[in-house]
Amino acid sequence: MVFELTEEQKAVRDAARDFAQTELLPGVVERDDEQRFPYDQVRKMGELGFMGMMVDPAYNGSGLDTISYVLAMEEISKVDASASVCMSVNNSLVCWGLEKFGTEEQKQKFLTKLATGEQIGAFCLSEPEAGSDATSQRTTAEDKGDYYLLNGTKTGSPTVAPPPFTW
Repeated sequence: MVFELTEEQKAVRDAARDFAQTELLPGVVERDDEQRFPYDQVRKMGELGFMGMMVDPAYNGSGLDTISYVLAMEEISKVDASASVCMSVNNSLVCWGLEKFGTEEQKQKFLTKLATGEQIGAFCLSEPEAGSDATSQRTTAEDKGDYYLLNGTKTGSPTVAPPPFTW
C-alpha cells in the first residue's frame, strides 16, 4: 500500500509547523513555568482555523479531513503541549460532539464560535478519586427536565485555571 499526503494535507502540516515555530516556540518555557494560559496563541490558532479543523464550513469550521487534523496536532504538540491540548479538546471533545449530536440551535449558538476560537471548549477531567482517569470519574449529571443537576467534585489549582475566556 502506498500512502502519500495530498497537497492540501501537506499545506496544513506546513502551516501548523510554521505557526508552532514562529508563534508558539517563543515564550513556551516561560508560559509553562509560570502556568500561564496561552491566550494569544490560542486566539491565533482560531484565526488560522485550527480550533475547528473538521467542523463543517456551514458552522465556520475548516472542513478538513482527519489526517489534516492529526498532522496539525502533531506539529503543534511538538512545540507546545498546553496549546495542543486546547486545540485537541476544542476539536475532538467539544466541536465533534456538538456537530454530531447537537441540535441546530446549539450548533448555531455554540459551534460557530467554538470553530473559530471565538469561544473555547473545556473538559473538566480531574477528580480527587480518579485523577485524570476519565473512566473512574464519579461526577454525575442528573436530567431534571429543563436543567441538569451536577453532583461531584473536580480538582484543579486556581493558579492554572484561566479567567473567563473572552476576547
